Formats: sequence, structure tokens, C-alpha cells
Amino acid sequence: MSVTYTAVLPSREETVGFLEGLLEAERARRGTRADTRALTCRQQAVLVLRCFLNNTRPRQLATDNAIAKSTAYDYLHEGINVLAACAPRLESALLAAKAAGHSHVSIDGTLIETNRNRTPGPTRGVDLWWSGKHDNHSGNVLVVTAPDGWPLWTSAVRPGREHDTTALRAHPEILPALAAWTADGRPVLGDLGYEGERDTVTVAIKKPAGGQLTDAQKAHNRTHNGRRAIDERGNSLLKTTFKALRNVSLCPWKIGRIVAAALVLLHVEHDRTT
Repeated sequence: MSVTYTAVLPSREETVGFLEGLLEAERARRGTRADTRALTCRQQAVLVLRCFLNNTRPRQLATDNAIAKSTAYDYLHEGINVLAACAPRLESALLAAKAAGHSHVSIDGTLIETNRNRTPGPTRGVDLWWSGKHDNHSGNVLVVTAPDGWPLWTSAVRPGREHDTTALRAHPEILPALAAWTADGRPVLGDLGYEGERDTVTVAIKKPAGGQLTDAQKAHNRTHNGRRAIDERGNSLLKTTFKALRNVSLCPWKIGRIVAAALVLLHVEHDRTT
């Protein structure tokens, strides 16, 4: 026996209306005839937001809306796609950050767990999406944040097995855009995972083998790590706001679009982009 109860979605009405408008435009673009969909655009928007905010599974969404599970998946993917299409490009995000007067930006990778595994990787016996660092299957997404930790941009996904520098180099648009940002005397802060790109990303000074850091180098590291500690808020903000980012059961190659969709929702929910 099932029990019916009333629930409240932790989202502003403006966010629901924004997604509803995107879905209406998508149906118009596809030429969808009136009254041929099981759910209205508003109902579909609520379905998508329930998945993002509460990580409600498609099976439950299908039951709650009296639709087939396959239809729930179709509605969810459609919602993800229209949201991700609104995500800013890196060049645009950096231009907006410059206009906002930000002194620096930070870049950091975040691992999004996934239960889709068994994909052979380049190393024999190790799955493509297996992260030895976190001991789990996951996708690596790079996040660029403002000085206060507000997420400005997210990248496409790379397999969790990849080192941060490897993931960075796999996105050909990132390094040129960051180099243009640093050309104006504004640093891009990163952790030691980006040590291989010191020309573009400012990292802490590594203690030399058998040696010691100077007092000036220690002071630099304290300042650098203090600023980065605030910047890392961006990854936490995305994952705590959207429970769907804690574990993705869809195709892992879709993780990048899911995170981009979450970024757009976060910007709309807080009425802030930079």
C-alpha cells in the first residue's frame, strides 16, 4: 500500500518559472502539438528540480506523476539539455569576472561519483572511471570560482582516473582563456595538482627534496592557501545544493552537462552570475 503526502520543493518560484520557460521554448522548437505530452511544462520543471535538489530517482518520479519510467527519463534528459545549453562559456565567464572587478579566479577539480563502471581503461585491470585517489568511480569536472568561492563556470567531464593537469589539458579551450586572464595581471589560483601548468596557474611552492622553504616562500604559501580555502567553497556549494551531484546514475559522460545544468540553476536561484 502506498501513502500519499505533501512535500515542499526547496526552490524559488522564479527558478521553476525559468525552467518552465526553457521547456516551453524547447517544445515550440520541436513543434510539439498541444495536449500530446503527459505533463505540462511546469510539471516537467518540478520533476527535473526534484531530481536535482533531492536526487529523487526516475522510478519514483514516474510513479508520482503516473507516467512510464522511460518517459520520466526522457523528461529529465530534456530538462538537463535545455539548462546546460544556458551555461556560460569560459571566455564569457572570465569577461564578466573582469567587469565585476575580481582580483583573481581559482580553478579546482571536483569528483562526481558514479555507479556506472566496468568500462575498460588504458591500464589493464583498472576501469576508466576509477579514481585511485578517492577510491571510487567518478568523473572529474573543473570548476572556476570567484574570490568568494562563487562558481562561475564548469567544464565538460573527464574520467576520474585522470590527474588534474591531464584533465585541464584535455579541454583545449581552458588554457588559452586562462592565459588571456593572467595577461591582465590577474592570477589564476590552483592547488599543486596543477603544478605542470605553473606558467598559467599559480600554485603553492613545493618543499624541495632534502631542503626547507624560506620564510618568504612560507608566507607566500600561507597567503595562497588562505585565498584558495575560500575559493574551494564553489565545489561544496554545488554539491550541497544539488544532491543529484553526489552520485550520478546516468551515463558518466553526461556528468559535465548535469553539473553545467546545476550551475545554471544555482545562478538563477540566487540571481547571481559573477
